[in-house]
Amino acid sequence: MAKSPYDTDLDRNPANFQPLTPLGFLERAAAVFPDHTAVIHGKIRRNYRDFYARSRKLASALAKRGIGRGDTVSVLLPNTPAMLEAHYGVPMTGAVLNSLNTRLDAAILAFTLDHADAKVLITDREFSKVMKEALSLCKAKPFVIDYDDPEFTGAGERLGKIEYEDFIANGDPDFAWKMPDDEWDAISLNYTSGTTGDPKGVVYHHRGAYLLATGNIVTCGMGKHPVYLWTLPMFHCNGWCFPWSISVVAGTHVCLRQVRANAMFDAIANDKVTHLCGAPIVMSTLLNAPATEKKPLPHVVEFFTAAAPPPEAVLAAMKGAGFNVTHLYGLTECYGPSVVNDWNAAWDKLPNAEQAAKKARQGVRYGALEALDVLDPDTLAPVPRDGETLGEVMMRGNVVMKGYLKNKASTEKAFAGGWFHTGDLGVMHTDGYIQLKDRSKDIIISGGENISSIEVEDALYKHPAVAAAAVVAKVDEKWGETPCAFVELKPGQQASADDLMQWCRKNLAAYKCPRYVVFAEIPKTSTGKIQKFKLREMTKAV
Repeated sequence: MAKSPYDTDLDRNPANFQPLTPLGFLERAAAVFPDHTAVIHGKIRRNYRDFYARSRKLASALAKRGIGRGDTVSVLLPNTPAMLEAHYGVPMTGAVLNSLNTRLDAAILAFTLDHADAKVLITDREFSKVMKEALSLCKAKPFVIDYDDPEFTGAGERLGKIEYEDFIANGDPDFAWKMPDDEWDAISLNYTSGTTGDPKGVVYHHRGAYLLATGNIVTCGMGKHPVYLWTLPMFHCNGWCFPWSISVVAGTHVCLRQVRANAMFDAIANDKVTHLCGAPIVMSTLLNAPATEKKPLPHVVEFFTAAAPPPEAVLAAMKGAGFNVTHLYGLTECYGPSVVNDWNAAWDKLPNAEQAAKKARQGVRYGALEALDVLDPDTLAPVPRDGETLGEVMMRGNVVMKGYLKNKASTEKAFAGGWFHTGDLGVMHTDGYIQLKDRSKDIIISGGENISSIEVEDALYKHPAVAAAAVVAKVDEKWGETPCAFVELKPGQQASADDLMQWCRKNLAAYKCPRYVVFAEIPKTSTGKIQKFKLREMTKAV
C-alpha cells in the first residue's frame, strides 16, 4: 500500500485515540445528570450518582478477589438493579460478563459454567434449586454470591458465603476503573438460545457494544431521558445492549422481574414508560390481557420487537391499542438487533393491511452495521432484488461477534467468504428491504416445492381464534414433507382443525396448506423463540 502524506507524523496518542467502550456512558450520565432517576424497581428509586457508585463498588469488590482481564463472571439474575450494575461493574475490572438464561436446566447451566470457566457467580435466590444442582454437576468452582431481591417474596436457599449487598459494601464507590487495553477486548459472553440444539458461546467486544448501544439510540429515535421498561430479558444478548444504551441519553430503567400484563400496564401508566422491547409473545400478553388489567396509555408507546416476524393481525391490533411497533431483526451473533424496518412516511397513506405487510419485513441495516445482503450461499452472489428469489441473509461489520469461544471450526464456518452467515433464508425487495422467509432448516420441501413456514403461520394468525401458531415439516411418504401446524387458541375462542385448514385454503395456494393441525402448547425459549426442533419431534406422534 502506498504511503500517504497524511500518515507522516500523525500517529495515534492518548489525546486523539481512546478505545471505544460503553462503560464511559454511565460515567458521563452520573457527571451530567447525577440526580436524575436511573433505576426504578418496586419501591427502589436510584439516581445516576448512586447507579455509578454501586457499579464501581461491584468492580472494586471483584478486583479485591483478584478478578481481572479475561476472567469470567457469570450471573443468573432476572431484570433487576443488580443485573444492570453487573453490565458495568464486571467489565470495569477487565473481566467478561456471562449472563445466564434463567430458564435453563441444571445440565446446561453446568455446561456453561464449565465452558466459560466462571470464576465468580452471582445468583438470584429464586433460582437456587436449579443452580445448586448445576454447581454439583460442573467442574468449575466459582465464588458464589447470592442476590436477595426485595421484590422476590418466594423461598430459596443461600448457596454462597455472602449476599450481594454485603459483597459490594466492601467495594470502593470511587474505584478507579480503567478503559480496556484494546477495544477488541471481550466485554461479554452470551450463549445461543438453543432453538437448534447445542449452545455456542458468542463473544462480544467493547467496540461492538459501544456501537450497537449508540446505534439503538439512533434507530429507536430516543430523545433525552426516555423511560425504558425491561420486558426483554437482560440475559438475552445483554438486553440487546440497552443496559448501555439508556445511559447515553440518561434515561430511566424500569426493572420488571416477571413479564405480566398488569405489571406492564401499571409501569406504563405510573412511570410514564416511553419504550420497551420484546418478542411477539409480549405483544400477545398485552393484547390478550383481561380488561381489568388494562389501563389507558398516557401516550403512544414505542414497542420494538424481533424474533419471529410479527403477524399482520398482531401488528394491526397493537397499533389500535396505542403502541407503535417497529420490527427489528438480528441474532445473538450480532449483539441482538442490527436490522430495522425503517419506516417511510409515505407508507402512512397505505391501507392498514398494506402497512402491516410493510411492517412485517425485517428491513435495512442499522447505521452501525456496515453491510447487509441476501446472497446465494454457494457463490456469495447477491440474489435478484425481486422479492421472490430466496437466498441466505448475510452481514458484516463491527457489530458482528468476535467469534465462538473455544470453537474455531464453527467460527470459520460462520465467517466463510468474509460474511457472517446467519442461516436465515430471505428475499431482497426492490426497495432494498430484506424479508425473512425461513430458517434454512425450516423450509418445507413438499413434492419439490419450497413452502415457507412463516407464510403459513401468517395465514393462521389472521384467523380470529388463533393466539399462536407454528408450522414445521412432517415426514410424508408421498410428498416427502408436508406442513404440520401447531396452534394455541385465544381464551374463550373455538376452532376445529378443519376450520383452520379451510381458512388456510382461502388464503394460500393449496400445496402450502397444512395437512395436519395440532392444538397444543407451543414450546418456546425464554426469549419467546419457538423451538421448532421440538415440534419436529412432536410430529412423529401425529
